[in-house]
Amino acid sequence: MNDTVLLFHGIARTKRSMEKLAIFLSGNGYRVVNVGYPSTRFSIGDLVDIVRPQIDAAAKEAGDGRVHFVGYSMGGLIIRAFLSNHRPPNLGRVVMAGTPNNGSQVADFLQRWPLYRKFYGPAGQQLITDRTATTGLFGTVDYELGIIAGNRTIDPVSSLIIGLRVPSDGKVSVESTRLDGAAAHIVIAANHTFLPVNRTMWRQALSFLQDGRFTS
Repeated sequence: MNDTVLLFHGIARTKRSMEKLAIFLSGNGYRVVNVGYPSTRFSIGDLVDIVRPQIDAAAKEAGDGRVHFVGYSMGGLIIRAFLSNHRPPNLGRVVMAGTPNNGSQVADFLQRWPLYRKFYGPAGQQLITDRTATTGLFGTVDYELGIIAGNRTIDPVSSLIIGLRVPSDGKVSVESTRLDGAAAHIVIAANHTFLPVNRTMWRQALSFLQDGRFTS
C-alpha cells in the first residue's frame, strides 16, 4: 500500500497526542504524516494556511497513492476548512473523532472568560454553536467522511453545561458531531480527552480508511 494518512490534533494539544495513533496506522501499512501547528495562536483559517505546505508536500510524495485525513476535535474543522478550498487530486477518505461540527456548548459558556480567551486564542472563539462567523469557512461535504463520536464523560461541570441527559463525550455532544453529507457516523464508549488514545477509535478509523464504513 502506498496510501498516506495525515493526522490533525485538537486545540491546545500537539502532534505528540496523535503519536500512538500514528504508530497504529503505520503498523497497518499506511505512510503517516502527523501534522503539527500552533493551535491556540491563530484562527482556523490562518491555521489552514500554516498547515497547507505540509499537506501539499505529503500529497506530492504520495505519488499515485491516495491521501487520507484523520482529525481529532478541532483538527476535524481544520480538515474541513482545508478541503473546501485546497482539495488534493488524490484525496482518499476523511475521519473525524469528537469534532464539534455544530459547535460546543462548553465553548459557548466559556467564550467570554478572559482565561479561556487567553488560553485557547482566536480558534477557541470559533468553536461556539453560533456558526454565523464561520459560514464561508467549511463548505459542504462532498467527499467520503466518517464521523466518530464519544458518549462517556468524566467532567461533571462540562456535562452540566451540555445537559445531563444529552449524550456527549464531556466536551462535545453526539449531536454536534453530525454533519450533512457524511457517509457514516458511529458512537463509541469514549471520553473526549482520551479519544486520541482510545483503541476502539483507532480500529473504527482504520475500518473507515480501508473500507469506507465502520464495523458494527
